[in-house]
Amino acid sequence: MDKAATARGPDSARRILDLAERLIQVRGYNGFSYADIAEAMQVTKASLHYHFPSKAELGRSLMARYLQGFLKALADIDQQAKGPTQKLESYVALYADVIADGRMCLCGMLAAEFATLPVPVRDEVLRFFDANEAWLATVLEHGRRDGQFVFDGRAIEVARMIVASLEGAMMLARTYGDVKRFTQASRRLLAQLRPLRRRAAHRT
Repeated sequence: MDKAATARGPDSARRILDLAERLIQVRGYNGFSYADIAEAMQVTKASLHYHFPSKAELGRSLMARYLQGFLKALADIDQQAKGPTQKLESYVALYADVIADGRMCLCGMLAAEFATLPVPVRDEVLRFFDANEAWLATVLEHGRRDGQFVFDGRAIEVARMIVASLEGAMMLARTYGDVKRFTQASRRLLAQLRPLRRRAAHRT
């Protein structure tokens, strides 16, 4: 069978995106090329352009898919979690699962290379972080109203701190090859939001 033809099947675009996602999460956007994907799929580079004419288009499509998947995960948390505390714990678990698999958050990796990214990819990265911060702010505000969280200032500011802390914790955990660093940091992060009486109960 012709190599180029095998890359034009109905499942090929998904496979290309899957490979690109993994490569970015491990190497970064500037650390992979179409040649890496072509080699992994055993097809020609020209056949990849059939689905994604440029690397910029591939990156934009990948980010749009990633955001859609993450938003679905947040919607699932909203439906399944019992209260703000459990929602926040489930949110942190999304990051924990990624770092436990030896990968980084896709958007965290892209943010580190933000200045060199094509504009369409930058726009999608910003949409991801904006959506995360907005969701977290809602959870935090509900939690403060219910007495589950205690914090000063606006919820959106705390949401931004949480996202930044989790992304940073992932980076250091990966640098040291020690997932426990992420686990310890995220636990302390959540503990700081609990009222003092809840912190004491949690320790016991």
